[in-house]
Formats: sequence, C-alpha cells, structure tokens
Amino acid sequence: MAKTTEKHTDFNIMIVGQGGRLQFEALIFAASLRDQSPDFKGRLFVAEPQPGALWPNDPRIRGDETRDLLKELGAEIIPFENRHFGHAYPYGNKIEALFSLPKGEPFVFFDTDTLITGDLASVPFDFTRPTASMRREGTWPQLELYGPGYGAIWKSLYDKFGLDFESSLDLGQPDEYWQRYLYFNAGFFFYDCPHVFGQRFLDYALAIANDAPPELVCQELDPWLDQVALPLVIHSFGGARDTPEAGLLDGDITCHYRVLPLLYARESDHVVKVLESVTAPNRVKKVLKEYDPIKRMIYQGRGQKVRALFDQDDLPRREQAIRNTIKRNGFWMR
Repeated sequence: MAKTTEKHTDFNIMIVGQGGRLQFEALIFAASLRDQSPDFKGRLFVAEPQPGALWPNDPRIRGDETRDLLKELGAEIIPFENRHFGHAYPYGNKIEALFSLPKGEPFVFFDTDTLITGDLASVPFDFTRPTASMRREGTWPQLELYGPGYGAIWKSLYDKFGLDFESSLDLGQPDEYWQRYLYFNAGFFFYDCPHVFGQRFLDYALAIANDAPPELVCQELDPWLDQVALPLVIHSFGGARDTPEAGLLDGDITCHYRVLPLLYARESDHVVKVLESVTAPNRVKKVLKEYDPIKRMIYQGRGQKVRALFDQDDLPRREQAIRNTIKRNGFWMR
C-alpha cells in the first residue's frame, strides 16, 4: 500500500479480546466505533489469544453471545498464539497479536478500554510516522536516591539499540524532568505494517527483559516493559510526539478511559453521553450486564454517583488522588 501523508480511511484497527473484562470492553469499543465513526472504511480485528503452554487457563472469549454480538457490530475475531509472554505478562498481547493482522496494511492498535467519541476517519494519520498516547504520567523510570538519572537511564537504552538519543529529546522541557524524554502510554500506536512494527517491538522488548543495560538494575519492568520499549520502536521508525497533532486521539476522537470509575470521574459530558448511548440498546445491554462492574456503573447508576464526587473542571492533578476518593466512597470497581 502506498505511503502518503494524506488521511486514510482504509486502515485496520486492532484491539485484544480476552475472556473476562476485556471481552466486554471490546463490545463497548466496537459499539462506539460503529456509532461515532460511520465513515470508517477499514476492518476491526479483535485479536484473541489461544490456549497454550503460556496460559494456565483458557484465555479465549467466553460465551457465544459475546462473539455473536461482536460480529454483528462489524468486528472480525482472529486468533493468535503467545510464544513469548502470555499469562506472565499479558501486556505482551498487544505485541504478539500484531502478527495476526494483514501484512503490509496500515493499522492502529487501541487498548480495549478505549471509547471512540468522534469520527476516526477524519484523523490525518501519517502511517510512516508512528506515535503513541501522550496522555501519561511519569510512571517510569522511578529514580533511586544514588542511582542514575532519567538521562542516563534512557540514553543507555538508545545506545543499546544504536539509536540517536539527542534527537528524541524535547528540549523545551528541563534537563532531568521526565517529560524531556520520549515516553508514551501504550494505549494506542500505529504504523504502515503490523508485522514490521511488531517484529521490532518484540525484539526490543525481549532484549530489554533479558539483557537490560546496567543502568536499569533498580528499575521495575513489570508492568512497564511495553512502555519502555515503545518509544524506542517509534523513534527507530522516524516517529515522534503528536503525529497527528495533539487533541485528536485521546482527545476529541478517542478516550482511553482505563476503568469505568475513572471515566465517570474525569471525562467530559460528551464521553459519558457516548458511553451511555452506545450501551443502551437492549441487544447490547443484555450481554454487558453479565459483567458486574459494567452493570453497576452504567445500568444501576453508580457511575453517576462517582461523577458527583468531582468537579470535572477542577480535578486533582494526580490520578492516584482520584482513585483514592472513589475507593474511600466505596465506588471503586474494575
């Protein structure tokens, strides 16, 4: 497929569908895509991990009703095998599932806990310049008192893979401030071939997990491994921050809500309206009510009680403070 900087309407979307919470989030994603982005011309793939040695239990989607409804909403369920991660690191699904997509076709990966809130076909993707979500906090690395700083830790990783470190820096941010260094939330990413991107993502993640530079000796990689490798992968392909421009993905067009209590606590009235609208049809409601957090949050009104705890125009700066307030009031669910 030819590379272009013009907007695409023929790219593929991938989310991961797995038994339990993710299969119900996949239904909400598919319903919101169909409702909010009617001009989307591509294919929606729900990648499903298969039973194997790396899973102690069957990870597949449970129940024919969920499968049938996903298909009615336009999704294609495709299997993939876990050869490296599986139960021990389920975040690796987003890496290994890429190889199940059509080779050579542009793709966008979204975490399943994402809501489509606008016309995805209007986003001017440049699939030759990947990026990922800038809606993140400074979760990694966590600096030790006498350990290396941000610059030394990140530079060691760029050096490991032969990448230019200096060109990745945001020079508008102070030295040794976490936002100076390329760091994303892995809630979405895209490129012009899932197999090429997936192979490099896999190679980098395994190399970091199995042979990390000494500067990482005090750093936790679970659950951060995908978010440590991702900026290196994106930089290696000539990607950068905010391509396309900020305010679309994780903005006006999509919302990575993470868990429903956080959605009700901090997202816009439009996001809440989309969520409650796309989950209202009886056919959808019948299946979603099988999952207790969705039933209580959306259908029994607990979400609106969470929303009433906060001023959405004056939220706490840190997510943990929001979580603590919800938990203190007995409304936390996931």
